[in-house]
Amino acid sequence: MPTHEPTGAQAMFGGFAPQLVHLTDDVLFGQVWPDEGLSRRDRSLVTVAALVALYRGNELPFHLKTAMGP
Repeated sequence: MPTHEPTGAQAMFGGFAPQLVHLTDDVLFGQVWPDEGLSRRDRSLVTVAALVALYRGNELPFHLKTAMGP
C-alpha cells in the first residue's frame, strides 16, 4: 500500500484539529483555489497583498511563487 507525505495542514495541526485539516485541504485547496472565477495567479496576487498588509511573511514564499506565474 503506497504511503503519502502529509499535507502542510496535516503536519501542522492534524493531530489535534482534524476538522481544520479538512477545511484547509478539501475546502480551501480542493474547492476554492481551483475555482475558475479568478486565475490562480490573480488569486495569489490578492493573497500576497493581504499577507503583506497583515505582516504574515512566513506564508509569503508559497504564494509569491504562484503569483509570479509559470
